[in-house]
Amino acid sequence: MSRVLIVDDEPAICWGFRELLAEDGHDVQIAPSAEEGLQLAEQHRPDAVILDVRLPGLDGLSAIEHFRQRVGDVPIIVITAFGNLDTAVRAIEQGAFDYLPKPFDLDQVSEVVRRALREGSGEKPLMRGDADGGLAEGPDAIIGQSQAMQQVFKKIALASRTDVSVLITGESGTGKELVAKAIHRHSLRSDGPFVPVCLAALSPNVIESELFGHVRGAFTGADSDRKGLLELAHGGTVFLDEIGDVPLAIQVKLLRAIEHREVVPVGDARPRRIDFRVIVATHQSLPELIAAGRFREDLYYRLSVFQIELPPLRDRREDIPVLAEYFLRQLASRSGKAQTARMPAAESIGVRFDQEAESNGTGLPAQRFTDAALRELMARPWYGNVRELRNAVEHAAVVSRTGEIGPEALPDPLQFQTGRPESLDEMLRRYTEAWTLRATDKERRTEREGDLHRQFLRVVEPVLLQTAVKACHGNRAAAARLLGIHRATLRQKLRQYGLETVREPIAEEEE
Repeated sequence: MSRVLIVDDEPAICWGFRELLAEDGHDVQIAPSAEEGLQLAEQHRPDAVILDVRLPGLDGLSAIEHFRQRVGDVPIIVITAFGNLDTAVRAIEQGAFDYLPKPFDLDQVSEVVRRALREGSGEKPLMRGDADGGLAEGPDAIIGQSQAMQQVFKKIALASRTDVSVLITGESGTGKELVAKAIHRHSLRSDGPFVPVCLAALSPNVIESELFGHVRGAFTGADSDRKGLLELAHGGTVFLDEIGDVPLAIQVKLLRAIEHREVVPVGDARPRRIDFRVIVATHQSLPELIAAGRFREDLYYRLSVFQIELPPLRDRREDIPVLAEYFLRQLASRSGKAQTARMPAAESIGVRFDQEAESNGTGLPAQRFTDAALRELMARPWYGNVRELRNAVEHAAVVSRTGEIGPEALPDPLQFQTGRPESLDEMLRRYTEAWTLRATDKERRTEREGDLHRQFLRVVEPVLLQTAVKACHGNRAAAARLLGIHRATLRQKLRQYGLETVREPIAEEEE
């Protein structure tokens, strides 16, 4: 029987862990603080520790080193409800076995504990030192409180521990270069250069010399030797954005450079040894490009040792108020205006901010979004993702001449549209989300309390039924089959909504 120590000050969490792990056959002990946890660990020598970050007294991240000193390399699983990139990186840096942001799936917890017990103390910290601490601010910040972004933070932290190739996927505007920078900044190569390369912006005629360099006289205009971008990344990281746009002929040479850590400049026959890490990104599906014969399969496997997929903004809408506040604060800082005030509007829809508002003492009004503006921001599809949101926020801040930014200050969504067509399903989801947000704001919440589902059905169900009957040319039996309901149910609902005037043809087919 394995011994598992739970260090958490939330009784409900501890009870859930005890029930779960006891059912898995483990002996579970509980401590409400790091100090008590360290005492129990010394007495009973646990086989694994589950450690919360926020604890009374000594915090969980600081306690990791104390556990190491007292009980050796016991696997420590860090859990937190207040995760960000800083927390994830610090946990991995301190040698945590794994990092689980709350809320988590119980099956996931069981699997992580089993893996920790199986692998034992095999996990060793590859990095030490203090975390940056400034990960949530600055131009390269990655902002997000959603569960999806917590998983991204964890993957960034894990990727930072190794030197393997990383493939970052996601739609345009999701922040792929920011993720690459974060991986580099927290890796052992952080003192070396970070060389970003947008391959889509390079002409096929020059991409080879740009990547691998050239010697004097290699081609017309080559008046001197020039190092390529891969060589300039020596000792650091090269970030190849839009890797799917690399011509097949160059892919062969790139594969050799990555595998053998050497480049051959254009016009030269002598390879040059280089030491670099490669991180690539794309908004395309590389497996689809492979199937189409436009991307080498061997290069794909070499580049995708570790993969990070970034969620589109519409799949993490709870981060939109946080991002909007951040962009306002950034703009105010750049323009010398007062810092953005803490946003009560965001808190009214359930978003919590840990940082208090700041002011630079200029006396100018701090800007904030109204409830209506936030609802509009959260209802939009954001096909341009975070980049589009940033443009919209900056536009609204410039247009608004007062401290409050209303929906009228936001640009038309088509102004920053990427050209991607919106599917009917996406349109339906967007309008449903907008309707729900408007129906649940503070002014309307009381009158709709306990009746929201029925009211929504009264809006959409009549349209669905009437349109289905019309699509079947008035044939209610055919419409019922299309809808997947009984004909009598359809007739009853049409009567309920006052739609009896939708007539059946005389020769209606039988069911």
